[in-house]
Amino acid sequence: MKRIVAASAAVLAAVGLALALDGWAAESDPLPVPKGTPREQAVATYNDGVRLLLEKRYADAQARFEGALALDERLAEAHNNLAFSLRMQGAQNFDRALKHYDRALELKPDLAVAYMYRGVLFTQMGDLQRAAADHERLLKLDRNLAAQLGAAIAGRASGDARSGIAAQYE
Repeated sequence: MKRIVAASAAVLAAVGLALALDGWAAESDPLPVPKGTPREQAVATYNDGVRLLLEKRYADAQARFEGALALDERLAEAHNNLAFSLRMQGAQNFDRALKHYDRALELKPDLAVAYMYRGVLFTQMGDLQRAAADHERLLKLDRNLAAQLGAAIAGRASGDARSGIAAQYE
């Protein structure tokens, strides 16, 4: 019985962490490290960045994602997470974050989490038209992420700039 309670608590903690990260998706999870390939070091560095990102150590995560991209510029997930870490460090990084979200989507057009986070970025920048376009694309890829982005857009449109994105700043 104690094992069942402990397992249930672990599951609830994992779900709580996922919700606190505002829709963190599998695309941002650590990737399997391809042993014996040139990409091995890039993926290992990326995975270090994911760990730091989950600890909300955004500047440290940024450095790891930049390192991963120096080793393999075509790692879409690293572009996405670099953009996220930049965005979380403040508005002065929004233009640079946008470039990395765009590159992630260029490399992997079905990376749903990149549409969600780029849509939140557009919302933060006050560009509700482009946020709505990302929302429309998300409706075809991931309805849960689309709902989260829709809440962020609705909050901005109603004058509540933090609605739908507050969890990222706690």
